[in-house]
Amino acid sequence: MNAKKEVLTRVVGVFGLSANIINIIVGSGIFVLPAIVAAALGASSIFAYLFCGVLIGLVMLCFAEAGSRLTASGGAYIFINTAFGPYFGFLTSVLFILASISADAAVANAVVDIAGSIFPIFKLESIRILMFLLFFGGFGYINVIGVDNGIKVVKFITIVKLTPLLILLYFSWGEISLTNLTITTIPTFSEVSEISLILFFAFQGAESSLSIGGEVKNPNTTIPKAIFFSILIILLLYILIQTVSQGVLGSSLPTFTENPLGEVAKKIFGPIGFTILTMGAAVSMIGYLCSAILSMPRVLYQSSIDKVLPITYLTKIHSKFKTPYISIITYAAMGLLFATLGGFEQLAIISSATILLIYLGVSLSVVKLRKIKGNQKNVFRIPGGIVIPILSSLLIIYLLTNLAQNEFVVILSVIIVLSLLYFIKRKSPIKG
Repeated sequence: MNAKKEVLTRVVGVFGLSANIINIIVGSGIFVLPAIVAAALGASSIFAYLFCGVLIGLVMLCFAEAGSRLTASGGAYIFINTAFGPYFGFLTSVLFILASISADAAVANAVVDIAGSIFPIFKLESIRILMFLLFFGGFGYINVIGVDNGIKVVKFITIVKLTPLLILLYFSWGEISLTNLTITTIPTFSEVSEISLILFFAFQGAESSLSIGGEVKNPNTTIPKAIFFSILIILLLYILIQTVSQGVLGSSLPTFTENPLGEVAKKIFGPIGFTILTMGAAVSMIGYLCSAILSMPRVLYQSSIDKVLPITYLTKIHSKFKTPYISIITYAAMGLLFATLGGFEQLAIISSATILLIYLGVSLSVVKLRKIKGNQKNVFRIPGGIVIPILSSLLIIYLLTNLAQNEFVVILSVIIVLSLLYFIKRKSPIKG
Protein backbone atom coordinates (compact mmCIF):
# COMPACT_ATOMS: atom_id res chain seq x y z
CA MET A 1 0.00 0.00 0.00
CA ASN A 2 1.27 3.44 -0.87
CA ALA A 3 1.98 5.39 2.28
CA LYS A 4 1.50 8.66 0.43
CA LYS A 5 -2.01 7.79 -0.73
CA GLU A 6 -4.77 9.35 1.40
CA VAL A 7 -6.84 6.40 2.63
CA LEU A 8 -8.06 7.80 5.96
CA THR A 9 -10.73 10.49 6.21
CA ARG A 10 -9.72 13.93 7.45
CA VAL A 11 -12.55 14.96 9.77
CA VAL A 12 -10.78 16.18 12.95
CA GLY A 13 -10.63 19.94 13.40
CA VAL A 14 -8.92 22.25 15.89
CA PHE A 15 -11.52 21.66 18.62
CA GLY A 16 -11.43 17.89 18.21
CA LEU A 17 -7.63 17.65 18.25
CA SER A 18 -7.39 20.09 21.18
CA ALA A 19 -9.93 17.99 23.11
CA ASN A 20 -7.90 14.87 22.35
CA ILE A 21 -4.72 16.48 23.70
CA ILE A 22 -6.46 17.79 26.83
CA ASN A 23 -8.21 14.46 27.39
CA ILE A 24 -4.93 12.55 27.57
CA ILE A 25 -2.85 15.13 29.47
CA VAL A 26 -5.48 15.97 32.10
CA GLY A 27 -5.73 12.51 33.62
CA SER A 28 -5.51 11.50 37.25
CA GLY A 29 -2.38 13.57 37.96
CA ILE A 30 -4.26 16.83 38.34
CA PHE A 31 -6.08 15.39 41.37
CA VAL A 32 -2.83 14.87 43.33
CA LEU A 33 -0.51 17.53 41.90
CA PRO A 34 -1.52 20.40 44.21
CA ALA A 35 -0.29 18.59 47.34
CA ILE A 36 2.99 17.55 45.70
CA VAL A 37 3.80 21.05 44.49
CA ALA A 38 2.68 22.73 47.72
CA ALA A 39 4.89 20.43 49.78
CA ALA A 40 7.90 21.83 47.96
CA LEU A 41 7.01 25.47 47.35
CA GLY A 42 3.87 26.36 49.30
CA ALA A 43 2.34 29.64 48.14
CA SER A 44 5.22 30.10 45.70
CA SER A 45 4.00 27.20 43.56
CA ILE A 46 3.00 29.48 40.69
CA PHE A 47 6.68 30.00 39.86
CA ALA A 48 7.08 26.29 39.17
CA TYR A 49 4.04 26.23 36.87
CA LEU A 50 5.26 29.23 34.91
CA PHE A 51 8.76 27.79 34.59
CA CYS A 52 7.36 24.40 33.58
CA GLY A 53 5.15 26.17 31.05
CA VAL A 54 8.28 27.52 29.38
CA LEU A 55 9.95 24.10 29.39
CA ILE A 56 7.00 22.23 27.90
CA GLY A 57 6.50 25.11 25.48
CA LEU A 58 9.94 24.45 23.98
CA VAL A 59 9.11 20.81 23.36
CA MET A 60 5.61 21.49 22.02
CA LEU A 61 6.97 24.06 19.55
CA CYS A 62 9.04 21.22 18.08
CA PHE A 63 5.96 19.01 17.87
CA ALA A 64 4.05 21.86 16.21
CA GLU A 65 6.63 22.31 13.45
CA ALA A 66 7.13 18.59 12.86
CA GLY A 67 3.37 18.02 12.84
CA SER A 68 2.89 20.82 10.35
CA ARG A 69 5.50 19.32 8.01
CA LEU A 70 4.51 15.64 8.27
CA THR A 71 0.75 15.18 8.23
CA ALA A 72 0.37 11.39 8.02
CA SER A 73 -0.77 9.27 10.97
CA GLY A 74 1.69 8.19 13.62
CA GLY A 75 2.67 11.49 15.25
CA ALA A 76 6.06 11.25 16.95
CA TYR A 77 6.75 7.95 15.20
CA ILE A 78 6.39 9.42 11.70
CA PHE A 79 8.53 12.45 12.64
CA ILE A 80 11.41 10.30 13.90
CA ASN A 81 11.10 7.64 11.21
CA THR A 82 11.16 10.22 8.39
CA ALA A 83 14.07 12.13 9.88
CA PHE A 84 16.30 9.29 11.05
CA GLY A 85 15.21 6.13 9.24
CA PRO A 86 13.43 2.83 9.95
CA TYR A 87 15.71 1.61 12.76
CA PHE A 88 14.86 4.57 14.97
CA GLY A 89 11.29 4.40 13.70
CA PHE A 90 11.08 0.77 14.83
CA LEU A 91 12.44 1.56 18.29
CA THR A 92 10.05 4.50 18.60
CA SER A 93 6.95 2.58 17.55
CA VAL A 94 7.55 -0.46 19.75
CA LEU A 95 8.64 1.48 22.85
CA PHE A 96 5.79 3.94 22.34
CA ILE A 97 3.19 1.18 22.08
CA LEU A 98 4.55 -0.80 25.06
CA ALA A 99 4.69 2.28 27.28
CA SER A 100 1.19 3.34 26.23
CA ILE A 101 -0.45 -0.06 26.70
CA SER A 102 1.15 -0.57 30.11
CA ALA A 103 -0.13 2.89 31.12
CA ASP A 104 -3.60 2.05 29.76
CA ALA A 105 -3.67 -1.15 31.81
CA ALA A 106 -2.61 0.69 34.96
CA VAL A 107 -5.24 3.39 34.41
CA ALA A 108 -7.99 0.82 33.77
CA ASN A 109 -7.13 -0.94 37.03
CA ALA A 110 -7.04 2.39 38.89
CA VAL A 111 -10.54 3.27 37.63
CA VAL A 112 -11.96 -0.03 38.86
CA ASP A 113 -10.10 0.42 42.18
CA ILE A 114 -11.75 3.82 42.65
CA ALA A 115 -15.14 2.34 41.80
CA GLY A 116 -14.44 -0.48 44.26
CA SER A 117 -13.70 1.99 47.05
CA ILE A 118 -17.22 3.40 46.61
CA PHE A 119 -19.15 0.31 45.47
CA PRO A 120 -17.64 -2.95 46.84
CA ILE A 121 -19.12 -5.04 44.01
CA PHE A 122 -16.37 -3.72 41.73
CA LYS A 123 -13.82 -5.59 43.84
CA LEU A 124 -15.10 -8.91 42.46
CA GLU A 125 -12.68 -10.31 39.86
CA SER A 126 -15.48 -11.10 37.40
CA ILE A 127 -16.77 -7.53 37.59
CA ARG A 128 -13.25 -6.14 37.13
CA ILE A 129 -12.79 -8.18 33.96
CA LEU A 130 -16.22 -7.10 32.72
CA MET A 131 -15.27 -3.45 33.25
CA PHE A 132 -12.00 -3.95 31.34
CA LEU A 133 -13.98 -5.51 28.51
CA LEU A 134 -16.33 -2.53 28.48
CA PHE A 135 -13.44 -0.05 28.43
CA PHE A 136 -11.28 -1.63 25.74
CA GLY A 137 -14.06 -3.33 23.79
CA GLY A 138 -16.38 -0.32 23.93
CA PHE A 139 -13.87 2.33 22.98
CA GLY A 140 -12.33 0.00 20.41
CA TYR A 141 -15.71 -0.54 18.75
CA ILE A 142 -16.51 3.19 18.74
CA ASN A 143 -13.22 3.94 16.99
CA VAL A 144 -13.60 1.12 14.47
CA ILE A 145 -16.92 2.54 13.22
CA GLY A 146 -15.40 5.92 12.40
CA VAL A 147 -12.87 8.43 13.65
CA ASP A 148 -15.67 11.00 13.67
CA ASN A 149 -17.50 8.87 16.26
CA GLY A 150 -14.32 8.48 18.29
CA ILE A 151 -13.60 12.20 18.31
CA LYS A 152 -17.23 13.01 19.27
CA VAL A 153 -16.89 10.78 22.33
CA VAL A 154 -13.54 12.43 23.12
CA LYS A 155 -15.15 15.88 22.96
CA PHE A 156 -18.00 14.76 25.19
CA ILE A 157 -15.78 13.15 27.83
CA THR A 158 -13.42 16.14 27.80
CA ILE A 159 -16.34 18.44 28.63
CA VAL A 160 -17.63 16.02 31.28
CA LYS A 161 -14.22 15.66 32.96
CA LEU A 162 -13.54 19.42 32.99
CA THR A 163 -17.01 20.40 34.26
CA PRO A 164 -16.58 19.36 37.93
CA LEU A 165 -13.15 20.98 37.99
CA LEU A 166 -14.53 24.25 36.63
CA ILE A 167 -17.48 24.13 39.06
CA LEU A 168 -15.05 23.57 41.93
CA LEU A 169 -12.94 26.51 40.81
CA TYR A 170 -16.00 28.77 40.56
CA PHE A 171 -17.45 27.99 43.99
CA SER A 172 -14.08 27.81 45.74
CA TRP A 173 -12.99 31.27 44.67
CA GLY A 174 -15.03 32.96 47.39
CA GLU A 175 -13.56 30.65 50.05
CA ILE A 176 -9.95 31.53 49.31
CA SER A 177 -7.97 33.11 52.11
CA LEU A 178 -5.50 35.65 50.76
CA THR A 179 -3.28 34.88 53.74
CA ASN A 180 -2.81 31.36 52.38
CA LEU A 181 -1.62 32.83 49.07
CA THR A 182 0.84 35.28 50.54
CA ILE A 183 4.37 34.61 49.26
CA THR A 184 6.69 35.18 52.18
CA THR A 185 9.90 33.97 50.55
CA ILE A 186 11.00 33.71 46.95
CA PRO A 187 12.13 30.15 46.14
CA THR A 188 15.57 29.57 44.69
CA PHE A 189 16.01 28.62 41.06
CA SER A 190 17.09 25.11 42.06
CA GLU A 191 13.92 24.64 44.14
CA VAL A 192 11.70 25.80 41.28
CA SER A 193 13.54 23.72 38.69
CA GLU A 194 13.41 20.58 40.85
CA ILE A 195 9.62 20.62 41.23
CA SER A 196 9.27 21.71 37.59
CA LEU A 197 10.82 18.39 36.57
CA ILE A 198 7.94 16.63 38.34
CA LEU A 199 5.41 18.97 36.77
CA PHE A 200 6.95 18.38 33.35
CA PHE A 201 5.66 14.80 33.37
CA ALA A 202 2.16 16.08 34.20
CA PHE A 203 2.09 17.60 30.70
CA GLN A 204 2.78 14.31 28.92
CA GLY A 205 0.21 13.13 26.42
CA ALA A 206 0.38 15.41 23.38
CA GLU A 207 2.80 12.94 21.79
CA SER A 208 0.04 10.31 21.81
CA SER A 209 -2.78 12.64 20.80
CA LEU A 210 -1.00 13.78 17.63
CA SER A 211 -0.89 10.23 16.28
CA ILE A 212 -4.19 10.91 14.48
CA GLY A 213 -2.49 13.44 12.18
CA GLY A 214 -3.62 11.50 9.10
CA GLU A 215 -7.25 12.24 9.99
CA VAL A 216 -6.85 15.95 10.79
CA LYS A 217 -8.35 18.58 8.50
CA ASN A 218 -5.88 21.19 7.18
CA PRO A 219 -3.13 19.63 9.31
CA ASN A 220 -0.45 22.19 8.41
CA THR A 221 -2.34 24.79 10.45
CA THR A 222 -4.71 22.72 12.61
CA ILE A 223 -1.96 20.79 14.42
CA PRO A 224 0.03 23.86 15.59
CA LYS A 225 -3.18 25.68 16.61
CA ALA A 226 -4.47 22.69 18.57
CA ILE A 227 -1.14 22.28 20.38
CA PHE A 228 -1.01 25.96 21.37
CA PHE A 229 -4.65 26.14 22.47
CA SER A 230 -4.60 22.92 24.49
CA ILE A 231 -1.29 23.53 26.27
CA LEU A 232 -2.37 27.09 27.16
CA ILE A 233 -5.70 25.85 28.52
CA ILE A 234 -4.01 23.10 30.53
CA LEU A 235 -1.41 25.46 31.98
CA LEU A 236 -4.11 27.95 33.04
CA LEU A 237 -6.23 25.14 34.49
CA TYR A 238 -3.30 23.75 36.50
CA ILE A 239 -2.41 27.21 37.85
CA LEU A 240 -6.02 27.95 38.86
CA ILE A 241 -6.42 24.57 40.56
CA GLN A 242 -3.16 25.05 42.47
CA THR A 243 -4.23 28.57 43.51
CA VAL A 244 -7.64 27.43 44.74
CA SER A 245 -6.21 24.42 46.58
CA GLN A 246 -3.58 26.56 48.30
CA GLY A 247 -6.03 29.35 49.01
CA VAL A 248 -8.64 27.08 50.58
CA LEU A 249 -6.51 24.50 52.41
CA GLY A 250 -3.46 26.65 53.18
CA SER A 251 -0.60 25.01 55.06
CA SER A 252 -2.58 21.75 55.41
CA LEU A 253 -2.60 21.17 51.63
CA PRO A 254 0.61 19.05 51.56
CA THR A 255 -0.92 16.61 54.08
CA PHE A 256 -3.70 15.57 51.69
CA THR A 257 -1.44 13.60 49.40
CA GLU A 258 -4.02 11.13 48.06
CA ASN A 259 -6.82 13.46 46.95
CA PRO A 260 -6.25 17.15 47.71
CA LEU A 261 -8.95 18.30 45.28
CA GLY A 262 -11.39 16.01 47.01
CA GLU A 263 -10.55 17.72 50.29
CA VAL A 264 -11.16 21.15 48.72
CA ALA A 265 -14.53 19.93 47.43
CA LYS A 266 -15.34 18.46 50.86
CA LYS A 267 -14.66 21.80 52.49
CA ILE A 268 -16.82 23.66 49.95
CA PHE A 269 -19.69 21.20 49.42
CA GLY A 270 -19.41 18.76 52.32
CA PRO A 271 -18.82 14.97 52.10
CA ILE A 272 -20.77 14.72 48.83
CA GLY A 273 -18.17 17.03 47.27
CA PHE A 274 -15.38 14.59 48.12
CA THR A 275 -17.32 11.70 46.56
CA ILE A 276 -18.10 13.67 43.39
CA LEU A 277 -14.46 14.73 42.89
CA THR A 278 -13.33 11.15 43.52
CA MET A 279 -15.72 9.95 40.84
CA GLY A 280 -14.50 12.84 38.70
CA ALA A 281 -11.00 11.40 38.93
CA ALA A 282 -12.33 8.09 37.61
CA VAL A 283 -14.12 9.83 34.73
CA SER A 284 -10.92 11.72 33.97
CA MET A 285 -9.02 8.45 33.71
CA ILE A 286 -11.73 6.91 31.52
CA GLY A 287 -11.29 9.93 29.25
CA TYR A 288 -7.59 9.14 29.03
CA LEU A 289 -8.40 5.59 27.92
CA CYS A 290 -10.82 6.87 25.32
CA SER A 291 -8.21 9.12 23.70
CA ALA A 292 -5.44 6.53 23.97
CA ILE A 293 -7.52 3.91 22.14
CA LEU A 294 -8.37 6.51 19.50
CA SER A 295 -4.80 7.68 18.99
CA MET A 296 -2.25 4.94 19.55
CA PRO A 297 -3.51 2.35 17.01
CA ARG A 298 -2.48 4.85 14.35
CA VAL A 299 1.15 4.25 15.36
CA LEU A 300 0.69 0.52 14.71
CA TYR A 301 -1.01 1.29 11.40
CA GLN A 302 1.53 3.80 10.07
CA SER A 303 4.60 1.82 11.14
CA SER A 304 3.16 -1.21 9.33
CA ILE A 305 2.42 0.91 6.24
CA ASP A 306 6.09 1.95 6.29
CA LYS A 307 7.09 -1.72 6.80
CA VAL A 308 8.93 -0.67 9.95
CA LEU A 309 6.75 -3.14 11.84
CA PRO A 310 6.74 -6.27 9.64
CA ILE A 311 3.06 -7.08 10.27
CA THR A 312 1.20 -6.37 7.05
CA TYR A 313 -2.32 -7.13 8.28
CA LEU A 314 -2.15 -4.04 10.53
CA THR A 315 -2.35 -1.90 7.37
CA LYS A 316 -5.92 -2.97 6.58
CA ILE A 317 -8.52 -0.19 6.28
CA HIS A 318 -12.22 -0.85 6.83
CA SER A 319 -14.01 -0.54 3.50
CA LYS A 320 -17.02 1.27 5.01
CA PHE A 321 -15.68 3.23 7.97
CA LYS A 322 -12.23 4.10 6.55
CA THR A 323 -10.48 3.30 9.83
CA PRO A 324 -7.41 1.10 10.51
CA TYR A 325 -9.70 -1.41 12.19
CA ILE A 326 -7.21 -4.27 12.56
CA SER A 327 -4.74 -1.95 14.31
CA ILE A 328 -7.52 -0.65 16.57
CA ILE A 329 -8.72 -4.16 17.47
CA THR A 330 -5.13 -5.33 18.05
CA TYR A 331 -4.30 -2.40 20.32
CA ALA A 332 -7.55 -2.71 22.31
CA ALA A 333 -7.05 -6.47 22.69
CA MET A 334 -3.51 -5.95 23.99
CA GLY A 335 -4.77 -3.35 26.45
CA LEU A 336 -7.47 -5.77 27.66
CA LEU A 337 -4.88 -8.54 28.04
CA PHE A 338 -2.46 -6.35 29.99
CA ALA A 339 -5.21 -5.00 32.26
CA THR A 340 -6.70 -8.42 32.96
CA LEU A 341 -3.58 -10.51 33.48
CA GLY A 342 -1.46 -7.93 35.25
CA GLY A 343 2.17 -8.66 35.97
CA PHE A 344 3.34 -6.11 33.43
CA GLU A 345 4.21 -3.47 36.01
CA GLN A 346 7.90 -3.59 35.04
CA LEU A 347 6.99 -2.16 31.64
CA ALA A 348 5.87 0.99 33.44
CA ILE A 349 9.52 1.58 34.36
CA ILE A 350 10.32 2.38 30.73
CA SER A 351 7.47 4.88 30.39
CA SER A 352 9.28 8.04 31.52
CA ALA A 353 12.46 7.16 29.67
CA THR A 354 10.49 6.29 26.51
CA ILE A 355 8.60 9.58 26.47
CA LEU A 356 11.79 11.57 27.05
CA LEU A 357 13.58 9.70 24.25
CA ILE A 358 10.61 10.41 21.98
CA TYR A 359 10.73 14.10 22.92
CA LEU A 360 14.45 14.12 22.17
CA GLY A 361 13.90 12.44 18.83
CA VAL A 362 11.15 14.89 17.84
CA SER A 363 13.22 17.92 18.89
CA LEU A 364 16.19 16.75 16.83
CA SER A 365 13.93 15.75 13.94
CA VAL A 366 12.93 19.39 13.47
CA VAL A 367 16.53 20.23 12.55
CA LYS A 368 16.77 17.25 10.18
CA LEU A 369 13.37 17.84 8.58
CA ARG A 370 14.34 21.41 7.73
CA LYS A 371 17.19 20.01 5.67
CA ILE A 372 15.24 17.31 3.84
CA LYS A 373 11.96 19.21 3.55
CA GLY A 374 13.21 22.76 3.55
CA ASN A 375 11.25 23.76 0.45
CA GLN A 376 7.84 23.13 2.03
CA LYS A 377 5.44 26.07 1.98
CA ASN A 378 2.52 26.96 4.24
CA VAL A 379 3.98 25.14 7.24
CA PHE A 380 4.58 26.35 10.77
CA ARG A 381 8.25 27.17 11.38
CA ILE A 382 9.68 27.91 14.81
CA PRO A 383 11.30 31.36 14.84
CA GLY A 384 14.92 31.72 15.86
CA GLY A 385 16.50 29.10 13.62
CA ILE A 386 17.58 25.96 15.49
CA VAL A 387 17.81 27.65 18.89
CA ILE A 388 14.56 26.26 20.29
CA PRO A 389 15.03 22.69 19.00
CA ILE A 390 18.55 22.67 20.51
CA LEU A 391 17.33 24.13 23.83
CA SER A 392 14.55 21.55 23.88
CA SER A 393 17.06 18.74 23.22
CA LEU A 394 19.39 19.95 25.97
CA LEU A 395 16.48 20.13 28.40
CA ILE A 396 15.45 16.57 27.63
CA ILE A 397 19.01 15.28 27.96
CA TYR A 398 19.13 16.92 31.37
CA LEU A 399 15.86 15.20 32.34
CA LEU A 400 17.23 11.88 31.13
CA THR A 401 20.24 12.26 33.42
CA ASN A 402 17.84 12.59 36.35
CA LEU A 403 16.17 9.22 35.76
CA ALA A 404 16.72 6.48 38.31
CA GLN A 405 19.47 3.95 37.61
CA ASN A 406 17.00 1.06 37.25
CA GLU A 407 15.17 3.01 34.55
CA PHE A 408 18.41 3.38 32.61
CA VAL A 409 19.18 -0.33 32.95
CA VAL A 410 15.70 -1.44 31.88
CA ILE A 411 15.38 0.93 28.91
CA LEU A 412 18.88 0.06 27.68
CA SER A 413 18.12 -3.66 27.96
CA VAL A 414 14.86 -3.24 26.05
CA ILE A 415 16.58 -1.22 23.32
CA ILE A 416 19.26 -3.94 22.90
CA VAL A 417 16.61 -6.66 22.59
CA LEU A 418 14.57 -4.61 20.12
CA SER A 419 17.70 -3.85 18.09
CA LEU A 420 18.44 -7.55 17.76
CA LEU A 421 14.85 -8.23 16.71
CA TYR A 422 14.97 -5.43 14.16
CA PHE A 423 18.07 -6.67 12.40
CA ILE A 424 16.85 -10.28 12.46
CA LYS A 425 13.32 -9.58 11.19
CA ARG A 426 13.73 -6.57 8.90
CA LYS A 427 13.72 -8.74 5.74
CA SER A 428 11.09 -11.21 6.90
CA PRO A 429 7.69 -9.48 7.08
CA ILE A 430 4.88 -11.35 8.73
CA LYS A 431 2.02 -11.91 6.30
CA GLY A 432 -1.38 -10.94 7.63
